Amino acid sequence: MQQGATFKTLAEKFASDETALPSDFVSPFEADQTATAVIESLHKSGVYHFGVRINKAGDYPARLRDAKYPVELLYYQGTWELSEMRSLAVVGSRKPSEEGIKRAARLARELVARKFAVVSGLAAGVDKAAHEAALEAGGRTIAVIGTPLGESYPKENAELQTRIAQEHLLVSQVPVLRYAAQPFQHRRYYFPERNATMSALTEGTIIVEAGETSGTLTQARAALYQGRKLFILDSCFNNPAITWPARFEKEGAIRVREPADIWKALPFE
Repeated sequence: MQQGATFKTLAEKFASDETALPSDFVSPFEADQTATAVIESLHKSGVYHFGVRINKAGDYPARLRDAKYPVELLYYQGTWELSEMRSLAVVGSRKPSEEGIKRAARLARELVARKFAVVSGLAAGVDKAAHEAALEAGGRTIAVIGTPLGESYPKENAELQTRIAQEHLLVSQVPVLRYAAQPFQHRRYYFPERNATMSALTEGTIIVEAGETSGTLTQARAALYQGRKLFILDSCFNNPAITWPARFEKEGAIRVREPADIWKALPFE
C-alpha cells in the first residue's frame, strides 16, 4: 500500500477505473520489487505457503464488492474453497461474560450442525470461543484477521491461528510491508477495517455481546450497509448498560430469542 494511502482512498481510485488492476498503478519494476519484499517478510514470519486473491483476477469473491470501501487484494492460508460455503460471522466482546462465552460456543455448534462455516476475527473472547467450538464440533471455520498472515493478535491465539491456517481458512487484507513500518498505535485501525470485509464475506453477522463503544459495532454498521443480515442476541437487549441493540433493531437488525429466529431470516431451498 502506497505511502499515505488508505483502504478508502484506494477503493475510490479503483472505483474511478473499473478495469484497473493494482499493478496498473505502479511500474513493473516496483511491482516486482514489492512482491519480493512481501514474500521475504512473510518467510521471516514463518509463512511459506500462502495465496492471494485480487479483484478482477481469479477467485476473488464478488460479494466483497458490497463493502463501502472494498479491498482489492487479500492474502490467505488454507483452503480457499471454504469461502464458498454458506457462512455466518459470530462476533462480540474481547472480554465477555462467562455466559457470553457459552452463547458463542452454542451458536457455533448450531451453525456447524446446519453446515455453515463459522466466521470470526480470532480476537480474544467471543471470537476465540466461536472458532474453538466450531473446531470441536468438527465443523469449518474462517478467521479474518487484523494483522498480516505472519502476525497474531493476541499472542495467546497464535496456536489457534496456525491450526486454522493449516486446516481451515485464514484471511488477511493487511498490507505486509506497511504494517511492519507503522508504529504500534496505528496498527489498531486494521481491525475495524477487517470487520467490514468479514461482514461482506458472509450472509450475516451474529453479535453475542458487545459494549457501547465496542469495535463489533463497526461490523454491525457494515452489515446493514452491505445488505447483510444482522442478528443480535436477546441478552444484549436485556442489558441496561447499553443502548445500541434497540438502535440497530430500528435500522433492520433481527432480535434473536432462539436459534430459530436466525434460520427463519435466511433463505433455504
